[in-house]
Amino acid sequence: MTRIGFAYNQKPAESTTDSKPPSSGSPGGSLADIYAEWDAPETIDAVERALSQLGKVIPLEANEDFPARLRAARPDIVFNIAEGLHGVNREAHVPAICEFFGVPYSGSDPYTLSLCLDKGKTKETLAFHGVPTAPFAVARSVDDLRLIADGRSRIPQPAVRNPLFIKPIHEGSSKGITEANYVTSAKALLETGERLLEQYAQPLIAETFLTGAEFTCGVLGNGTEAVVLPPVAINFGSLPENAIPIYGFEAKWIWDRPENPLEIFECPAKIPDSLRLQIEDVVLRAYRVLGCRDWSRIDVRLDAAGVPNLVEVNPLPGILPDPADNSCLPKAARAAGLSYDELLQACLIHACERTGVQIGRKAASPVCYAEALS
Repeated sequence: MTRIGFAYNQKPAESTTDSKPPSSGSPGGSLADIYAEWDAPETIDAVERALSQLGKVIPLEANEDFPARLRAARPDIVFNIAEGLHGVNREAHVPAICEFFGVPYSGSDPYTLSLCLDKGKTKETLAFHGVPTAPFAVARSVDDLRLIADGRSRIPQPAVRNPLFIKPIHEGSSKGITEANYVTSAKALLETGERLLEQYAQPLIAETFLTGAEFTCGVLGNGTEAVVLPPVAINFGSLPENAIPIYGFEAKWIWDRPENPLEIFECPAKIPDSLRLQIEDVVLRAYRVLGCRDWSRIDVRLDAAGVPNLVEVNPLPGILPDPADNSCLPKAARAAGLSYDELLQACLIHACERTGVQIGRKAASPVCYAEALS
């Protein structure tokens, strides 16, 4: 029987009393923000159940004892959803340790995980390879913010123009992303930027705000066989009146409550086939350029001319099991005919095929959804 190590980070008990942080929560200092990317026990249990259909699952919580327990367990392969906590390479820690001990693992390698956690370097790479992405600049200090405000920043794209959207460069799960990040003046840029620099102690990225529709796309597979799952459209019309059209901290954790859920997603997106093909083309180009493997979730937004632009790439996508929690990758998988269990199993099977690890095939082959989407 295949021995499947399962690497994860579990939210501390005090931050999991509800599936979402309390509505009074704010990004930056709360436990809900610090551990926003970690998983609740319900998700960890659901993943373990799904993987157990393919082999013996060995839970390996990614804490300080992880290297010793991995070495002792010697699994045939590790299924990795661990986000890490410290440092700009935190998402790469588990894969790097697996490589050190010669243990195959699912998902992207340490380089891709670190690259995609740096929004500036990600966009530089995409721009170099001709993948459309909004004009941007990186600010490491208040002086850099002043250069951006004055239009004097040196960037590898056309000039960044107002309105702008600014955010921490190394965060995910909408940490540090609120309506205040949408700025339309030099004064607002400096005030908000200075606050974020102090609060998150990391560089910021400032981008020209794209005014078109937004989509998020799941990808499964590798190389030329990778496929894009049905795109999920972000329904900004469901936000409160006069809200900025972004899917940020307020939309994810405050306005979208179990007792009053937002109808924030449309899946599959009701868009013309021509636009869907454009989105899929840009998504797959980014997936391959950045070296993503097995699965990812990729955000796309249209510019004023209707051209799909890459916003962010998440090679460690969220996989909440409850459909009510609006987790986009499982939602897209369901639209493609994959159950939650089949989604996770497909990722692991792709990893096993890529690494040559033999595994039982009790679950449906990933070929099924690939044929359905082709």
